[in-house]
Amino acid sequence: MQENTEARVVLEDIGAAAEIFGRNDEHLALIERVLGVRVVARGEELVILGDPNQVKLAEEVFYQLQNFYRAGNRLGLHEINYALKSVKAGIKDALTNLTTDLSLVSARGKQIKPKTIGQKVYLDIMKKYDIVFSIGPAGTGKTYLAVVMAVRALRNKEVHRIVLTRPAVEAGEKLGFLPGDLQEKVDPYLRPLYDALYDVLGMENTQKYLERGIIEIAPLAYMRGRTLDDAFIILDEAQNTTVEQMKMFLTRLGLGSKAIITGDITQIDLPRGQISGLVNAQKVLMGIKGIAFHYLTGEDIVRHPLVQDIIRAYDHKDDTGQES
Repeated sequence: MQENTEARVVLEDIGAAAEIFGRNDEHLALIERVLGVRVVARGEELVILGDPNQVKLAEEVFYQLQNFYRAGNRLGLHEINYALKSVKAGIKDALTNLTTDLSLVSARGKQIKPKTIGQKVYLDIMKKYDIVFSIGPAGTGKTYLAVVMAVRALRNKEVHRIVLTRPAVEAGEKLGFLPGDLQEKVDPYLRPLYDALYDVLGMENTQKYLERGIIEIAPLAYMRGRTLDDAFIILDEAQNTTVEQMKMFLTRLGLGSKAIITGDITQIDLPRGQISGLVNAQKVLMGIKGIAFHYLTGEDIVRHPLVQDIIRAYDHKDDTGQES
């Protein structure tokens, strides 16, 4: 690595410095590795050494990180990675553009905010439209952010209840062979919805709302014949609905209600040859005023950094493991 350029960045806040460094300086090590620079801490300054272009990128990364921290945000591994990717892509102020008026704190006291531009746009769209289709790979926050907005709407008295549903499609394990009664058989399919509610509301509050009927979690089949007024309705795993099920669900929407439909069209578990209701909805409903389609991508994945690499790897292979 040529160190023919030197730049200095002043760390104006000791708290920001601690989070920029990371535990055992892991964040600094990541920045050095990704940008091919060397970073030396000297008192309140960071000295960046390396190729002129890479040093300039590193300066921008540290500028974004400090601004993001000053805006009241925490800096974790995801934020460091996002700043690095954005700066390398030539996107200015990507982190600071994530600021939103969403004010919700999880049951563990963590501020809930969008972690990518795609997530911020998703939140903005959910505020604006009554029916939103969110399509994207695992780990992009499709369902979690929909639950967050549902809880927010309930607290703001914009709706009177939350209804969460999923199609109980058998993905490799037959329902009939699972132990227990019908509710116990379908609960595993609904567990991700419970998990999201537990994270946002806490287990005790979630159970209280469930007992009072303010929150309902049920298989999609239970929606047939109903009209849902003043409700925030979330249909999860919508890629596993049939065309008829999707039509049935969308026509349940009553006055004062909002529906969010989430799914990953690369993970369809329907029998071979059966058309996905989510895939069909893109063709039938696209362009209808009041309905929005939002697409999240691998860049919006907020799980472990390796999840992005795993999804990219599978996207470039066919079912036999060969290059597609």
